[in-house]
Amino acid sequence: MAFIDCHFYSDSLGVSASTYVILPQAAQNQIGLASAVYGSKHPTLYLLHGLSDDHTIWMRRTSIERYASQLGIAVVMPAVNRSFYTDMAFGPKYWTFISEELPALARSFFPLAEEREMNYVAGLSMGGYGAMKLALSHPDRFAAAASLSGALDISYRATNFPDDFKLIYEDVSKIKGSENDLFYLAEQMSGATKHSPRLYQCCGTEDFLYEDNIRFRDYCRELGLDLTYEEEPGEHEWGYWDRKIQNVLNWLPLPARS
Repeated sequence: MAFIDCHFYSDSLGVSASTYVILPQAAQNQIGLASAVYGSKHPTLYLLHGLSDDHTIWMRRTSIERYASQLGIAVVMPAVNRSFYTDMAFGPKYWTFISEELPALARSFFPLAEEREMNYVAGLSMGGYGAMKLALSHPDRFAAAASLSGALDISYRATNFPDDFKLIYEDVSKIKGSENDLFYLAEQMSGATKHSPRLYQCCGTEDFLYEDNIRFRDYCRELGLDLTYEEEPGEHEWGYWDRKIQNVLNWLPLPARS
C-alpha cells in the first residue's frame, strides 16, 4: 500500500484541508502483508472520523492499512473538525466539502474509480452519521454505507444537548424532517429500487448511543431498507471499532477482480 498525507486548498472551506489516503499496490516481495489491486482505477472507501478526532485517527487506532491491502481498495480519510458533516450555520461548509468537493479532488489527485458500484462510505460515531447521510443523500454515488456506533438520531441528540450543536444547526428544532435528519432521508429512500445503497450498522450494547441505534435500526426495518445490523457487548471505544471495521470491509459489495 501507498500512504499519502495529502494537503490541499478547499474552495468550499476557504482554507487548506487535510486527508490521509492509502492506495493499493501490487507488491510481489513484501513480507507479512498481502496485497491486491483491481486495475488502473481503485474501488474507494471514504472513512470518516468521530467528534473528537481528525483524519489521522483511523491510521493511529486501527490496522486499516493492513486490512484494506488484501482487498485491493483505496481508503480516503478526510478531516472535518466538529462539523457533523454539515454546512455549519456558524462555520465552514463541511457538507459541501465532503459530498461534492472532496470526491472530485481526490479523483483528480489519485486513480480512484468513479462508478457507483466501486464507491463506499463508513465512519464511527459522528462519522457513522456522516456515512449514512452521504449514502442516503446521494444513493446514485455510493453502493454501500456503514455506521459503527453512529450518532444516528441527530434530532434527539441536538434537542437534548443544544449547546453542542447550536454552531452547526443554529435552530435545532428545525433538524427533524430536514436533509440533516437520517430518519427523513431513510423515508425518502423507502420504496426505491434503483440506486438504493446497502446499509450496515453496528453498536455495542453498553454504548451511550445504543438506544439511538436501535431507533434507527427499527425505522429502517419498518421501511424495508437493505440493512445489515450487528450488536454485541461493547462500549464507545477503539478496540470495538478496530474489530468491527474488519466486518465492514468483508461486507462491502466489492466487484469481482478480473
